[in-house]
Amino acid sequence: MDERKQKVKQLIKEWGESIVVAVALAVFVRTFFFQIYKIPTTSMVPTLMPGDKIFVSKLVYGPKVPFTSLRIHGFGHPRRGDVVVFVPPHDRKKFYIKRLIAIAGDRLLIKDGNLYLNGKIVADPRIARNYYYNQGDFGKDDQEFTIPPGKYFLLGDNSIASADSRFWGFVDEPDIVGKAIFLWWPAKRIGMIE
Repeated sequence: MDERKQKVKQLIKEWGESIVVAVALAVFVRTFFFQIYKIPTTSMVPTLMPGDKIFVSKLVYGPKVPFTSLRIHGFGHPRRGDVVVFVPPHDRKKFYIKRLIAIAGDRLLIKDGNLYLNGKIVADPRIARNYYYNQGDFGKDDQEFTIPPGKYFLLGDNSIASADSRFWGFVDEPDIVGKAIFLWWPAKRIGMIE
């Protein structure tokens, strides 16, 4: 009987250790490598649909060290046209996903459904294929403004249904969580995110 209790204790100990290691590994991977998100709204249609599940790479821009404002050096910086997950300035408890349109120093104008960066119409097909409505304090007709240092301007691909930088302004560089890289569900839409 004593031998049986020992075996049960040993089995519980092994399972407990395995579970602790698995949880620690999952937290480590989620913190520093990638995270899974589910798209809740239509703001990024047609690129992303409600219910789509995506992988977001934190390595591309560099993961943040938890409970600090420090960021580990990544492989690059956010670029125009990237689809990014970030914490918006007006709601610090949520994550948003939008397309990065302008970076620090860019001059931006939304006019007749088109975007103009630094005086030229945006030709990038990921951006140019969408119609952008003049809405919000930062999206007024014929209002050109410059993106401040350390900030980004982000818009939803489905401009008419998107709460984005036109309404709440600029996103701070430290608030960029990662780059959306891969759509993994539903199966018929699997592919890289452009």
